[in-house]
Amino acid sequence: MGILQRLGEDRHSRRQFERLVRHHQRYIFNAALRLTGGSRCEAEDLTQEAFVKAYTAFDQFEVGTNFRAWMLRILTTTHINRYRQSQRLPSTIAWDEIAGGGREPDYPQYDQVGPETAVVEQYLDNPVGTALQALPNEFRLAVILCDMFDLTYQQIATALQVPLGTVRSRIFRGRQILRERLREYAQQRGYI
Repeated sequence: MGILQRLGEDRHSRRQFERLVRHHQRYIFNAALRLTGGSRCEAEDLTQEAFVKAYTAFDQFEVGTNFRAWMLRILTTTHINRYRQSQRLPSTIAWDEIAGGGREPDYPQYDQVGPETAVVEQYLDNPVGTALQALPNEFRLAVILCDMFDLTYQQIATALQVPLGTVRSRIFRGRQILRERLREYAQQRGYI
C-alpha cells in the first residue's frame, strides 16, 4: 500500500470518526455527567479522555455497528479505571487551604448554567437522584447502564469486564436497594 493511499484512508477514517462524534457527543457527555455524579468538570475530562481513546482505537470499530454502545463501553471502562486509580492515590490537601487559613478562594461565579448541568442538577436534587448516587459504585454503574442507557446485559458485562451473572446480580441488588430507599417517596407520589 502506498503512502498516499494510506493518507487518504486516514483522512477518510478521521472524517468518519468526527461525524460519529458530532452525532453522539451530547449523549456521551450526558452519560459522563451521570457517571461522575453531575460534576460538569469531571464529565468533560472523562468525555475527552474517552473520545481520545476511541480515536486511537477507531480502526478496531466495525463501521455499521452501534457507535454509541461502543463509546459507552469506552466511557465506562475509562471511568472505572479512573475511579480505581483515585482509590490508590493518597488523599491530599490543597496548599491554599492550609496557607489561606481555611478561607475559600475567590472563584468566578457563573450566572448561566448549561442545559445539561441544569437537567442533571434537577435530577440529582430529587430523592431518586440522591438514592441513585448513594448506591455503591458497582451497583450504580450497572443500574445506570441498564436503566438509563438501555444497554443489554451482555454489553454491560463487556463494558464493566465482569461475568454476565455478576451484571444480573448487581442490577438486581441495585434496584432492590433503590426500591427500599424510595418506598416512602413512591407511596407519597401514589406510585405504589
